[in-house]
Amino acid sequence: MNLIDTHAHIYSRKFESDKDAVMQEIREAGVERIYMPNIDVESIDEMLEMEKSYPGFCIPMMGLHPCDVKEDFEAQLEVMKDWLWKRPFAAVGEIGLDLYWDKTFFEEQKQALREQITWAKSLNLPIVLHCRDSMDETIAIVREMQDGNLKGIFHCFTGNLDQAQQIIELGFLLGIGGVVTYKNGGLDQVLPHLKLKNLVLETDAPYLAPVPFRGKRNTPAYLPYIAERVGDLMKISSSEVARVTKENALALFKEFDYEL
Repeated sequence: MNLIDTHAHIYSRKFESDKDAVMQEIREAGVERIYMPNIDVESIDEMLEMEKSYPGFCIPMMGLHPCDVKEDFEAQLEVMKDWLWKRPFAAVGEIGLDLYWDKTFFEEQKQALREQITWAKSLNLPIVLHCRDSMDETIAIVREMQDGNLKGIFHCFTGNLDQAQQIIELGFLLGIGGVVTYKNGGLDQVLPHLKLKNLVLETDAPYLAPVPFRGKRNTPAYLPYIAERVGDLMKISSSEVARVTKENALALFKEFDYEL
């Protein structure tokens, strides 16, 4: 299988001690590209170092994660914007809304999301959306700002069929990760009603490891387990899942040549 992981924090310090071995396992698992979402100002250097170490394999995005929207978010956004206008990135991400961890800065999260969507439109880049416990609110902002050119991924999709259909109608893809393998994940009620052309695969490594590794450090090497479960639910071979989701990812993310 030739797989693309559309969302992995492979630059995380959780991989510090055995990074080269992990990268070898990832290649052996058939993963041929990893898209890396940024988190905050502090994560930028580590992410770009991974790009430098694995050019053409680890591809960076740029954005401010909603959980890192705090009092100083405007200063952080300025740093993100400078980077986006300075050199190429695959997408504006990981951006969005989060009502799971902390609701204190929810208005600021919405402000940051709208601003970063505006950048994506200006640069003709896709967006990668985080929407934990805030699916409807995120859909509403995307609908409000959709001008026909906005595209991207609702990362770690765990919503219901109605939400999935709304997202697809907005021209977005659903990012399917380890939750699809969880007994009570809920995606077994959704995926059989969807088409593969609307999906991409992701791990969100080092988080959300699929069964049988649930609770352990996740890695893109586990992406075949996700592809297999998607295939089971949609009654399609895992190799076909890999092929179509790879095509979907490559069609979405802008290719760029950048001398490191």
